[in-house]
Amino acid sequence: MMMHRRTTSSDRRPADGPMEGRGPMRGRGPMRGRGPMGHGGPMAMMRGEKAHDFKGTMVKLIQYLGSYKIAIVIVMLFAVGSTIFTIAGPKILGQATTKLFEGVMGQITGTGSGIDFNYIGRIILITLALYLVSALFSYVQGWIMSGISMDITYRFRNDIAEKINRMPFRYFDSTSQGEVLSRITNDVDTVSQTLNQSLSQIITSVVSVIGVLVMMISISWQMTLIALLVIPISMVIITLIVRQSQKYFKQQQDYLGHVNGHVEEMFGGHLVMKAFNGEAKSIERFDGLNDILYNSAWKSQFLSGLMMPIMNFVGNLGYVGIAILGGYLATQNAITVGDIQAFIQYVRSFTQPITQIANISNILQQTAAAAERVFEFLDEEEEIPEVDKPVQVEMVEGHVVFQNVQFGYSPDKIVIKNFSADIKPGQKIALVGPTGAGKTTMVKLLMRFYDVNSGAILVDGHNVKDFKREDLRCMFGMVLQDTWLYNDSIMENIRYGWPGASDEDVIAAAQAAHVDHFVRTLPEGYNLVLNEEATNISQGQKQLMTIARAIVTNPSMLILDEATSSVDTRTEILIQQAMDKLMENRTSFIIAHRLSTIRNADWILVMDEGDIVEQGKHEELLERNGFYAELYNSQFEYAQVNE
Repeated sequence: MMMHRRTTSSDRRPADGPMEGRGPMRGRGPMRGRGPMGHGGPMAMMRGEKAHDFKGTMVKLIQYLGSYKIAIVIVMLFAVGSTIFTIAGPKILGQATTKLFEGVMGQITGTGSGIDFNYIGRIILITLALYLVSALFSYVQGWIMSGISMDITYRFRNDIAEKINRMPFRYFDSTSQGEVLSRITNDVDTVSQTLNQSLSQIITSVVSVIGVLVMMISISWQMTLIALLVIPISMVIITLIVRQSQKYFKQQQDYLGHVNGHVEEMFGGHLVMKAFNGEAKSIERFDGLNDILYNSAWKSQFLSGLMMPIMNFVGNLGYVGIAILGGYLATQNAITVGDIQAFIQYVRSFTQPITQIANISNILQQTAAAAERVFEFLDEEEEIPEVDKPVQVEMVEGHVVFQNVQFGYSPDKIVIKNFSADIKPGQKIALVGPTGAGKTTMVKLLMRFYDVNSGAILVDGHNVKDFKREDLRCMFGMVLQDTWLYNDSIMENIRYGWPGASDEDVIAAAQAAHVDHFVRTLPEGYNLVLNEEATNISQGQKQLMTIARAIVTNPSMLILDEATSSVDTRTEILIQQAMDKLMENRTSFIIAHRLSTIRNADWILVMDEGDIVEQGKHEELLERNGFYAELYNSQFEYAQVNE
C-alpha cells in the first residue's frame, strides 16, 4: 500500500503604560510634556517591563548581533559624523552673524568698510554644506540600521517558527496560544524598533550632549551655568506634575477598559439583555463608568497640558538670563554677537538629547525584557532528537503492539499505568471508557506527540522511537473531534493532507465522505474560501470535510477520535458506512463515547484510569455484564429517558 502524507483535523500587546491612552479618550501622557527650551523634558520616559537578567540578556543580544558588527560600526561612525556636522553648524553660522553685525556697526559709526557679503556668503555655503552632509550621513546610517533591524526581525521570527516545530507538545499544554504569538509579534517588534531607532538615537544623543556642552563652554562658561541651572528646575516641576497626573492617567486607562468591556458585553449579549429588560440597568452602569472616565480623563489631560506652558515659562526665564548675561559680556568684548546667537541655538538643541539619554535606561530595559522572552522561548527544551539511522518501511502492515506502556503528563500524575495490547494488521480497534480514562492519550503516544515514560510501542516490530516523526505520522490518517480548517478554498482544505492529490482525487474523497453534495450547492463550490464569515457551513459539514481530508491521504492506518460527534444521526450513518469502507484492510483506532457506533469493531479495549479493565467483542463484553455493559446500558437508558 502506498503511503501518503497524513492529515490532522485537529496582543500580548505590550502593556500600555498609564501615559499611553487608547480609544476616543486618547491623550498625551504626563511624561510627554515639553522641556525647558521647548523640547521633551529630561524625565519624559515611561516605565516598562524589566528583564529578570538584564546583563545576561544583553550579552545574548550582542552575540546575536555578532554577524552585523561591521555594519553596526559603520552606523556608529555615520551617526557620530552626522551629529558632529550638525553641532558645528551654529558655531560657524555665528561667524556670519558677527561679520554682519560688525559691518552694520561700522556703517553706523563710519569706521568700517561696510558689510562683507562675500565672506557671509561663504559662511552660509559652508554651513549649508555641513547640514547637507549631516543629513546624508543620517540617511545612510538610518538605511543601514533599518536593513540590520529588519534582518534581525526576520531571523528572530524564522528561529521562533523553526523552534515551534521542534517543541514538545508538553510545552503547548501549559502555554497559551496568545503567549506564543506574543513572542513572535510584539516581543520581536520591540527589539526591532529599538535596533532601528533607539540604537542610533542613543549614539547621537550622547555625542550631541557632549558636543553641545563643549561648544557652549567654549563660548561662555557663565552662560552655560545659567543654561544648566534650568534643568533641575524643570525636573522638579515635571516630577510634581507627573506625581499628580499619573494616578489620573492610570484611572483613565482602567475605566476606559471598563467602559469598553461593558459595551462589548452588552452588545455581545444584546438579545439576552433585551429579553430580561436589562436596558435601564445597563445604561445606569454605563453612566457610572463613563462619569469616572470623564473625570479622570479631563484631570489627566489638564495636568499634562500644564506641562508645556510651564516648561516654556521656565525655558524663557533661562533665555532671559542668557540674553542679559550675553549682552553684558558682548559689551565687555568677552564674546561676539555671533557667539550669543550660536549659544542660543545650542541651548535649544541641548535639552532634547538629555531627554533621550534619560529614556535610554527605560528603552534598554524594555528591549531586554522583550529579548529575554524571545531567548527564553528559543532556549526551551526541545523534542528528543531523531535517531541517526531511522527505520524505513516500504509497505506498512499495521501491526501495532503496546508493551507495558506507562505515561504521565507530569511525573506526579501518571495517566497510563500499565497498558498492553497486540493489534493485528487490518483490525478495527475501539477504545472506550469514561472521560479521563486515557483513550486520547494512547493515540498521542502512538503518533509520538509524547514519548512514553516506560514500556514501548511497536509498529510492524519497530519501536516508534526508531522512526522519523514525519515518517511515522505519514502512516496515519487522523480525524479529531475538533475540526481544523484554514483560510483557503474547500478544495485546498481537503487536499491539505496530500498536496499532490489531483482535483479528481479530492472530489472522489469528498463523495466518499458525503461532502460533494452540499459543496456543490454553495455559490463557488469547491473554490469557496473558508473564513470566519463562512456562516453557511455548519460544524457538522466542517467535520465531514476533515473526514474527506483523511480519505484523500489513503493512509495505512486510521485514527478516529469522536469523528462523528458533530453530525446528526442520519449523517452519522452515512459517515459510518464511508468509514467502514475506508477502514477495510487498514488498522484502525476508534475512540468513541457513543458506544452504539463501535458495535462492529473487531476488538474493543475498555479503559479506566489508564488501564485496560476489559477487552473483547461487543456481544462478549455485554454478556460479561461488567464495566463495558454498565457503560453501554447507562447510555441506552439515558437515550430512552430523553426520547
